[in-house]
Amino acid sequence: MSDELAAEARRLRTAEGLSLAQIRARLGIGKDRLYDLLRGVPPPEWTRRPNAKDDLRAEALRLRGEGWSVTDIATELGVAKSTAYQWVRHLPLDPDSERIRVRQAHSRRMTDARWAEHRRERDERQAAVHADELDRVGSLDERDLLLLGAAVYWCEGSKSKPWRRNDRLTFTNSDPGLVALFLWFLESCGVDRATPSYRVSIHESADVEAVTSWWIETLGIPAERVRAPTLKRHRSTTNRRNTGATYRGCMVIDVPGSRELYWRIEGVNRALAAQALKRFGEVSAEALR
Repeated sequence: MSDELAAEARRLRTAEGLSLAQIRARLGIGKDRLYDLLRGVPPPEWTRRPNAKDDLRAEALRLRGEGWSVTDIATELGVAKSTAYQWVRHLPLDPDSERIRVRQAHSRRMTDARWAEHRRERDERQAAVHADELDRVGSLDERDLLLLGAAVYWCEGSKSKPWRRNDRLTFTNSDPGLVALFLWFLESCGVDRATPSYRVSIHESADVEAVTSWWIETLGIPAERVRAPTLKRHRSTTNRRNTGATYRGCMVIDVPGSRELYWRIEGVNRALAAQALKRFGEVSAEALR
């Protein structure tokens, strides 16, 4: 009897497409009993309620394909931002889409308009400060060059170590002004510009020949004293910003027979350090070594 009842319940559900209430009334059984008899039987198609947001989801996918952000999609469709995100999270935003480019351009224009006056005032104030300091610095005498050159070298030059004695001047820097100052210092110490050897250190992706010519012309150094460049391997995965026409690598200056000049620089910097440290208390001889 149970098998016959189950078969009839399934027939009413699948063949006639009756609702659960209609089948219960026809067979005179309870809800739990009917659920057991219909276990595994899919409901008729007419009982499936359509998803009211299917059209919105489809529209969200279309907008995402056009480069819309999640926030813009949610606003456009009138849904929660979390809902819009769930719909389109599997679609990454294309950074090259026309909408993104337009939005970025608009954002740049708004930013420029908002900060233009501030930047103008900042630049004018900066120029004024630079002008004041130009007057304050004035001309450099021999003592100025000695102190500046020694301090610059101690920051940017190679130094002898207790475990690696190397009392020889080798100066490396990318700033042409600082390199020129160091050359001026060398001249004040009696080292002719034709005495050192020069070498460009730069990434292999740069225009090495053009950069070398630029350094020679800018510094006024003898071309015959310029050695083969040191090339750094270019890594395409590295996000380098020192690229383009303004990238000129570093100039390396090596001064032969410079042991005593190295000692002079060392002595000047010890003297400067001693005066600076004395302002903060007693300085032992060990601290200056």
